[in-house]
Amino acid sequence: MKQLLVYLQGSEVGILAQNREGNLSFAYSDSWLNNPKARPLSQSLPLRSEKFSERECVGFFGGLLPEEYNREIIAKNLGITPRNDFAMLREIGGECAGSVSLMSPGEKPVPATNSYEPISEGELIALLDQLPQRPLLAGKAEIRLSLAGAQNKVALRVNENGFAIPLHESPSTHILKPELERFPGLVENEAYCLHLAAKTGLPTCEAAPRQFGPHSCLLITRYDRILQNSMVVRLHQEDFCQALGIPTRIKYQSEGGPGLAECFELVRTASASPARDLIQLFNAVLFNFLIGNNDAHGKNFSLLYSPEVEPYSVRLAPLYDLVSTACYSELSPKMAMKIGKTDLPAELRLRDWEKYWESIGFSPNQARKQTLQFADSLEELCCAPDNETQQSIDVMIRSRIQKLRKTLT
Repeated sequence: MKQLLVYLQGSEVGILAQNREGNLSFAYSDSWLNNPKARPLSQSLPLRSEKFSERECVGFFGGLLPEEYNREIIAKNLGITPRNDFAMLREIGGECAGSVSLMSPGEKPVPATNSYEPISEGELIALLDQLPQRPLLAGKAEIRLSLAGAQNKVALRVNENGFAIPLHESPSTHILKPELERFPGLVENEAYCLHLAAKTGLPTCEAAPRQFGPHSCLLITRYDRILQNSMVVRLHQEDFCQALGIPTRIKYQSEGGPGLAECFELVRTASASPARDLIQLFNAVLFNFLIGNNDAHGKNFSLLYSPEVEPYSVRLAPLYDLVSTACYSELSPKMAMKIGKTDLPAELRLRDWEKYWESIGFSPNQARKQTLQFADSLEELCCAPDNETQQSIDVMIRSRIQKLRKTLT
């Protein structure tokens, strides 16, 4: 039986195990269960003495890992099987989203002194040059970090002294996402969508376009990291798929992933301020529709846990990965989660909106009023920028708002 020790905010909470058949299991330690300040790792992994089977725990632990082609490359660089979650967590699970770290028996997370390797801008450019062949810098000595998602990313510590690479399990403060060649304008696209969302009052991650040599990038401040006494402190978080125990491989609703009704019910039951967070989620769903973000699946929404171990609260996390995917004709026009009975924006009718509102527990009058008010506000904020990518997003937003008004009134 292979084992990894699971740490939450530096405290050992349990053991992730893999048997000879390759099946995973997770169990909380007795010491953690007997700790009056204990909290669960996930909404899908409540505190209990019984062991969690692979079916029960793979949604959370597998959800910590990168996806798709990047996962294949990382596995080749590390000499492991791409589908082996346990082996990949053993190699790169030291610095994950949220405050989870996984260590081999006998190891412990690095002490609070933290360890970083400063890099110059020239070295960062060279790193970005190599990123397609070495996603997440996997295989580089002393680096054990994992970020979910399919797009290439670099985790960095950024401060007044410049950039640094986190070593061992040291926490990063920023994520750098270089633009994909086949999607020109992607950085400006995401930066503008995040900017618009923030102007409407939606909570968003902080992000800014940056140019490093030939690489156009988005530099994102991590909302799950804070500074305390000059030290980087992790905040726990989990995406909706993890919280619902749904494996990443079926994150889209059409494949078995969560739908909007499940997402709203999760927030309703988990949030410390459900009334406010339900409205924020309602507006976020509408915003994604209006900007043409068809890839808003369950892993693109998260819960954020307060830093205190006890008492603690759970809130809807700031929004991230806000991109107008409809700007790129080669991407699917289908929405990741249905509104009513359809996943095609062009086919939305009043009955679909009403079915959606009913499924999430909103009254039709309340929902219609909230929808039209948000649409009016967003339309006023569209600023017709000079950038061609942003102009196309504005055109789409105005067109969809006009159609939405006709549908609902």
